Amino acid sequence: MFSLDALFCHVDDFCKAFEAQWHKKLFNHGGIKRVRAKCLCLSEIMTILIAFHQNHYRNFKHFCLNQVKQHWSCAFPGLPENESKRQLLFFIN
Repeated sequence: MFSLDALFCHVDDFCKAFEAQWHKKLFNHGGIKRVRAKCLCLSEIMTILIAFHQNHYRNFKHFCLNQVKQHWSCAFPGLPENESKRQLLFFIN
């Protein structure tokens, strides 16, 4: 059993440090800086992915529908409501 809050705190700390360094490196190398509107932040997406690998689910879609949407929807308020956005959620952001 794991704590979703504890997992999110560790992931969020890592993502804040990583994104700062990553954006600095992109800026120094002249990389393209796109700022797209996101449903979930990077740390929320990473938390869901890590939790998927820590659970017994074999299919990510079933995990999102059965665990994330039903039980953790209050923890992730930016979670897309319709199926088409949910399918693209982890590939676009």
